[in-house]
Amino acid sequence: MGDFLRACRAALCPHDVGMPSHGTRRVAGLRREEVAVLAAVNADYYTRLEQGRERNPSPQVIDALSHALHLDEDARAHLCRLAGAAPPTGCRLAAPSASAPLCDS
Repeated sequence: MGDFLRACRAALCPHDVGMPSHGTRRVAGLRREEVAVLAAVNADYYTRLEQGRERNPSPQVIDALSHALHLDEDARAHLCRLAGAAPPTGCRLAAPSASAPLCDS
C-alpha cells in the first residue's frame, strides 16, 4: 500500500489540489504532510501508512485519502484491496472527478 500511496502522491503537485507552491521543493509531487492535511488525518498516521507500520486504515480514511489524492474509481478500488477492504462493501466509492489522474502501483 505504501508504494501505491507514494506513487499517487508523487503524481500530484500542490497546484493540482489547490494548494500554493512555495519555492523549491525537495520531493516530486505532494509532501506527506500536504496529503495528511487534504485527507484530514494526522501526518504521523499517514507516514505510518506509507511506511507499512499501519496496515488497516478505516474505510473513512481510505475514502479521505482517495479524495485527497484525486483517485479515479479503479485506483480507489485498488487502494481498498491493498488496505484489505473489499470494494465496494469495505469502501465507499464516490464518483470520480473528470480530472482525476490514474496512479500506477
